[in-house]
Amino acid sequence: MKLKELIEQLTIASVQGELDVDISGINMNSREVKQGDLFVCISGIAGLQEDRHQYIDHAIEAGAVALIVERDVIAKVPTIKVPNARFALAVVSTHFYGYPSHDLKLIGVTGTNGKTTTSHMIEAILSHASYRTGLMGNIGTKIGNTIRKSSINTQEPHKLQANLAKMKDCSTDYCVMEVTSQGLHIGRVVGCDFRTAVFTNLTHDHLDYHGTMENYLMAKGALFSRMGNSFSPEHANHKFAILNADDQASEVFHSLTTAQVITYGIYKQADVMAEDIRLRGTGMTFRLVSFAGTVPIECKMVGSFNVYNALAAIATALSEQIPLHVIQQALSEFTNVTGRMEIIDGGQDFLVIVDYAHTPDSLNNALSTLRELGNQRLITVYSCCENDNEGDSLSRMSDIAAKYSDVVIVITEQLSAQATNRKIKQIQSELGEYTSLNNTTYELMSDRTQAVTRAIELAMAGDIVFIAGKEDHKTAVQHILKDYVKHPSEVVTDAIQAKDIHIRV
Repeated sequence: MKLKELIEQLTIASVQGELDVDISGINMNSREVKQGDLFVCISGIAGLQEDRHQYIDHAIEAGAVALIVERDVIAKVPTIKVPNARFALAVVSTHFYGYPSHDLKLIGVTGTNGKTTTSHMIEAILSHASYRTGLMGNIGTKIGNTIRKSSINTQEPHKLQANLAKMKDCSTDYCVMEVTSQGLHIGRVVGCDFRTAVFTNLTHDHLDYHGTMENYLMAKGALFSRMGNSFSPEHANHKFAILNADDQASEVFHSLTTAQVITYGIYKQADVMAEDIRLRGTGMTFRLVSFAGTVPIECKMVGSFNVYNALAAIATALSEQIPLHVIQQALSEFTNVTGRMEIIDGGQDFLVIVDYAHTPDSLNNALSTLRELGNQRLITVYSCCENDNEGDSLSRMSDIAAKYSDVVIVITEQLSAQATNRKIKQIQSELGEYTSLNNTTYELMSDRTQAVTRAIELAMAGDIVFIAGKEDHKTAVQHILKDYVKHPSEVVTDAIQAKDIHIRV
């Protein structure tokens, strides 16, 4: 495609050089530039990104044949100066790849928690209804039958549009995409024509980036406000907003959108509701009451928050006129997303669950859910990070773990000796309320494998072992369980006793 055609889509401040240049790709990372690329110089965001203007020479050496910039530069290739390079990146990427979201139905899922599970549930239902599907999110990008890992959740515009174009080439019917607040705020999904926007929930998180809850709320709201302002007589062209009636943020999003709103919930009256909810250690059941009918739902997912995720997926499927019996069958066959309340079964007589929870809110959701299952002993393992906010995140995680757990094992392998000592003092000084009430036992381990081994060693028949954090715990857990089930009396503890600090409050 000619550079001239690309820049016709932009409001341009100035042009230097000839525009009759062939562009074979678009990039914003000089290390990824290939011969024939247009290099877009994004200005830096404090603490998140570098100013790409400083890499112009590297990009040209790598093969960039044109630049988009935000300030005056001297370069030996055609240079286009624009007011906002981020916006320009989204515009030219969308045009370069042929507006792919116009040719498939794009479903965006946003919210603090539940985006990944909800996205996968929606995709599973659509697949069960014989639609060809694509996925973009935390787990990676699914195009056709191939899943490729991604370094970030909501991708930058040039990669996002390229992947949508690949899905279009595979005759994909639907793409289900996780949409983060940061991705919305900095314009990564500008140019995406969303058919449906799904909201899971909004809790105190990401305030290090957004600053205030109001800013966070409005960043999420951008997904709903951009749904368009027109109607169509054809269902294929309808747009939908799927909102959680039990979350007050939905009232704001409802006011921001002109899309048809479908609500779901448990407590407040909604279009799609769950009643007679029954939670077990191996799954959940509830009666679905909806505008399309009432049917029983059974799913191999643990926890009340997964009832909400299922309701969001069901409401989305109903907006696409998928029959209830198809939804029923798809959810009954749906298994946990990797690292999301994932049950690890190695033949042991206690429950082991691995979850991605790494924030106070996600840990609270998970542990409160597990407490709903009964009075079993709950053994919790989680990691401390060096960059945890000592006055907020670090303290709240400990507080929450102590509130719900009988035994808490804290992994300190990412902490320095100084930070570990601070953690010890924090446990000693701040956990009196819950540790006295629940008789909670706290232990610190400097190694993840040892911590998981210790938790499994302590577990008795009927207990729940919950292992939380961003790290991939699944493989370690499976290995330890395999050895444990074969030799339950031979779990090695010598290294733990010798190397690690145990604190019993």
